[in-house]
Amino acid sequence: MARPPPLGELPPGYTPPARPATPQILAGSLKAPLWLRAYFQGLLFSLGCGIQRHCGKVLFLGLLAFGALALGLRVAIIETDLEQLWVEAHFDATSARGLELFPGRKQSAGSAALKGHVIPSHLCRYRAIIARHCPSHPPSLQSSLQKVGSRVSQELEYTKEKLGEEAAYTSQMLIQTPRQEGENVLTPEALDLHLQAALTASKVQVSLYGKSWDLNKICYKSGVPLIENGMIERMIEKLFPCVILTPLDCFWEGAKLQGGSAYLPGRPDIQWTNLDPEQLLEELGPFASLEGFRELLDKAQVGQAYVGRPCLHPDDLHCPPSAPNHHSRQAPNVAQELSGGCHGFSHKFMHWQEELLLGGMARDPQGQLLRAEALQSTFLLMSPRQLYEHFRGDYQTHDIGWSEEQAGTVLQAWQRRFVQLAQEALPENASQQIHAFSSTTLDDILHAFSEVSAARVVGGYLLMLAYACVTMLRWDCAQSQGAVGLAGVLLVALAVASGLGLCALLGIAFNAATTQVLPFLALGIGVDDIFLLAHAFTEAPPGTPLQERMGECLQRTGTSVTLTSINNMVAFFMAALVPIPALRAFSLQAAIVVGCNFAAVMLVFPAVLSLDLHRRHCQRLDVLCCFSSPCSARVIQILPQELGNGTVPVGIAHLTATVQAFAHCEASSQHVVTILPPQAHLVPPPSDPLGSELFSPGGSTRDLLGQEEGTGQKAACKSLPCARWSLAHFARSQFAPLLLQSHTKAVVLVLFGALLGLSLYGATLVQDGLALTDVVPRGTKEHAFLSAQLRYFSLYEVALVTQGGFDYAHSQRALFDLHQRFSSLKAVLPPPATQAPRTWLHYYRNWLQGIQAAFDQDWASGRITHHSYRNGSEDGALAYKLLVQTGDAQEPLDFSQLTTKKLVDKEGLIPPELFYMGLTVWVSSDPLGLAASQANFYPPPPEWLHDKYDTTGENLRIPAAQPLEFAQFPFLLRGLQKTADFVEAIEGARAACAEAGRAGVRAYPSGSPFLFWEQYLGLRRCFLLAVCTLLLCTFLVCALLLLNPWTAALIVLVLAMMTVELFGIMGFLGIKLSAIPVVILVASVGIGVEFTVHVALGFLTAQGSRNLRAARALERTFAPVTDGAISTLLGLLMLAGSNFDFIVRYFFVVLTILTLLGLLHGLVLLPVLLSILGPPPEVTTPSCSQPTGWGGIEPRQNTLSGQ
Repeated sequence: MARPPPLGELPPGYTPPARPATPQILAGSLKAPLWLRAYFQGLLFSLGCGIQRHCGKVLFLGLLAFGALALGLRVAIIETDLEQLWVEAHFDATSARGLELFPGRKQSAGSAALKGHVIPSHLCRYRAIIARHCPSHPPSLQSSLQKVGSRVSQELEYTKEKLGEEAAYTSQMLIQTPRQEGENVLTPEALDLHLQAALTASKVQVSLYGKSWDLNKICYKSGVPLIENGMIERMIEKLFPCVILTPLDCFWEGAKLQGGSAYLPGRPDIQWTNLDPEQLLEELGPFASLEGFRELLDKAQVGQAYVGRPCLHPDDLHCPPSAPNHHSRQAPNVAQELSGGCHGFSHKFMHWQEELLLGGMARDPQGQLLRAEALQSTFLLMSPRQLYEHFRGDYQTHDIGWSEEQAGTVLQAWQRRFVQLAQEALPENASQQIHAFSSTTLDDILHAFSEVSAARVVGGYLLMLAYACVTMLRWDCAQSQGAVGLAGVLLVALAVASGLGLCALLGIAFNAATTQVLPFLALGIGVDDIFLLAHAFTEAPPGTPLQERMGECLQRTGTSVTLTSINNMVAFFMAALVPIPALRAFSLQAAIVVGCNFAAVMLVFPAVLSLDLHRRHCQRLDVLCCFSSPCSARVIQILPQELGNGTVPVGIAHLTATVQAFAHCEASSQHVVTILPPQAHLVPPPSDPLGSELFSPGGSTRDLLGQEEGTGQKAACKSLPCARWSLAHFARSQFAPLLLQSHTKAVVLVLFGALLGLSLYGATLVQDGLALTDVVPRGTKEHAFLSAQLRYFSLYEVALVTQGGFDYAHSQRALFDLHQRFSSLKAVLPPPATQAPRTWLHYYRNWLQGIQAAFDQDWASGRITHHSYRNGSEDGALAYKLLVQTGDAQEPLDFSQLTTKKLVDKEGLIPPELFYMGLTVWVSSDPLGLAASQANFYPPPPEWLHDKYDTTGENLRIPAAQPLEFAQFPFLLRGLQKTADFVEAIEGARAACAEAGRAGVRAYPSGSPFLFWEQYLGLRRCFLLAVCTLLLCTFLVCALLLLNPWTAALIVLVLAMMTVELFGIMGFLGIKLSAIPVVILVASVGIGVEFTVHVALGFLTAQGSRNLRAARALERTFAPVTDGAISTLLGLLMLAGSNFDFIVRYFFVVLTILTLLGLLHGLVLLPVLLSILGPPPEVTTPSCSQPTGWGGIEPRQNTLSGQ
């Protein structure tokens, strides 16, 4: 077997190409842009040659650097907190470092309160998350963010600053729906089943840390009064009910959900099922002074509590005699009882409106409730912080090292058990079904959504490895690159890992998009350039010195690789302007990963190719490089022959060298040695203007040998015809000739024009929004709950927050006007006709009016005089103390004001000098009213204890509350079905706040719609602005690197068409516009460059007519572009197996469509446009000159065709 020549030794008869002569020959026709590109390509050439000379060192150092960065994954943080992921971020250093700006599911500890006519704010935040639109946000540029993003983030920051970060409670929900569609649930039987499920859930107990935890220990209780009598205080603490919003509260059976109990001598255990507060106070009256507590219950309108309500089943032995239907034994009219909602134990402060309890309601023409299709109950638990504080120092936890983390574990365990037992409470054959959900369920979904699927990652990468290896394998072992394909995919995988590791080191938190999508998307994009370099490396001009092969490859392909990578990075960095932390993190991570891929492809992969070149030169097997190749290493000797007169006659278009191959095959090694003595002759121009001029092989000595083997000359070893087929051969011989025919061009333009027209129509069908049901896997119990929630319940609680910076005491009229203006909005749910609007200012004023009335009665009866209030009522004594206040530090008391002053004037306003002192007294004396108002005062008014029997006079000094910097009015929004409804409500709320601002009141709305939907106000405008800006950046980048604005304009035109068509197809597929599609649409501009710039650059650097140059561009780029598209599709294929519809619909489908559009536009539309509108060639050579090679300015040394 013949030994291979040493690396770098030139083949026999080789004549070095006249490299310095080429620029001199072309200098007259070269323009400045071409000289600049030539300079850039010269740098790439030097880089490639340097890497090839030190390939081992470069590979070792590159793998070491990337491996070190990949270790950063050890410190990666996966963020699953919904607010940190989706609440619009502010453009500052905090948000740039990750997702640290906003705490998740954290509000003021004071946001919890007994409810008057509203649902808890924290529950409603989950209601918003669970309801028909998941938080979704538009893209925006920084100028837009200063108006919208900054406003929302600053308002949330203000709330966090004033109220803290900890939520007061978490919510657990049960929804009951009939198994038979449309069946009425307002029947005793249906409520019995609801009671069965709710009772099962309320009896949940979990054992942790050696303790048993039940609902009564961990539930949220609000407005618990402070009682001086220790025995009564302990009894109230045990009996005070949990906050449970349920339709069962309309009936006596609602008491069964309350698990508290107390013991008094001589009585059975006191529970809410047998507790009559009025009777109990009568019995305890002789033993304790309970006048203040009795007045408190009277004000709260507790009455007989649950024992005064009808029984669902009056035949129940435990149905109390005080129940209205106990004696009649008639089942109640469920619809009539539930009409208008239900009450907790307090009629005044705990009213659950029917919209919170019933779904799918139907009414008669008079508005009376007839039927409903869903029931909902909500259990409130303490937050981890509150549970920790509640039991800190308690004898029950002193021996377990009680911590907030343990409190969170207890709550999570209880919630999971709650959901499990509630879902299993009803038998399979029951007529109703129960859907249960908790805040922990949502956390579990997000954790599962964010977990990395090792099987899918490994499967996707193995599939890519197999494709790369099979695509690059050749029958001729000397030309095979299977090992290069394997190494390239593994290198890209390492680059992706190093990019993500760098992101982790930079503090950019990971999320579901990072773990579920980015590994596959980055792999598909990165392998594109691997294929491009590998294809270009095998097509180096023959005669190129071995030591310059890598430089030649980078010179021809480095420009397009650089261009596509820069555009991808710019696109993802532009997408990072989307003010949503999750999507910003994803975009930044994608940009960084693309940068790492670029470094790997341009620096490390050339070292791999250089080593493979050494392997091929040493005739080693592909993949199994330790073994010698048994295949033929063909040694070809071509002797040059000059034409007689040195010129090509006029009319001759092609010079063909006809050779005869004399070959013999050695039996021992099967090496074929072929000698080709030349015999040149001229061939007249063919009838086909493109056929012989372009598509004759003649591109390399390998092709020449292939031609000779086809002539029937004897050769010992022949390749199969299928082994000679390739994508490049298909593009040269079939695709390009067909595509560049005139009638084919017309068809292509018509079809793409029709696609663009349909896409423009589809764009009108795109709606804004994102459903959480797309995120949760279909067929699961969680999806069933969300579907029921989506269908039947759509209430959102919001709060109107008033800030500091103005005087509340002198702005009461403006505050009332603001409340009235906000209440008149279309989306605001009005309170029941029997109730007045309830805000803290109303509660405060009404309480003052109440104690003023009590004082007037006591004064008129003589129980209160100028000098004494001890004989008066508790309320009368409070009014006495307030009336004598002057607000003057020098003379704080004036008893003459008792008859000349009122706590509330005729206009319904509180005297400014009494405003903050009265606020102190109200907060201390009316805990139930304060809790129901949800005022969340900051700074909180000071504590003040009232003692009617204090004779020292010190009790007359009332400390004034500090000027308020935060307070809020709660509202319920209804009828928000579509994003347009949210936008209308948000605009109305903002307008009301702006009007109040002109009156001197600083206010802003707060709540789920404003956190998650306000960005839709400028969604499409900002999206259009972002895409247009990116297209402009793409044009500038392409024009700068290609140095040809004409070509850059055509590329941008095709990219714009791709974006419009992708947007339109989304409309036809029903994919709504949200932050996820926006990021993909913005990134599509960068990804689309992968499919277009290679063809454009090949066209730009070719010579001849437009058709000829377009065909040559296709010949050289069809294979790598197609391989790149297939590799991207293979990377995305793993997304199709995701359990989450969200991944399938919003990533796999959209990105697959984008890849197919890019392939069609890059290989079909763009060549047609270039053949019609393409720029003129940059270099024009004489007819006897050789044409330039693809991607560079130097002529192809092995091409024999003339121009």
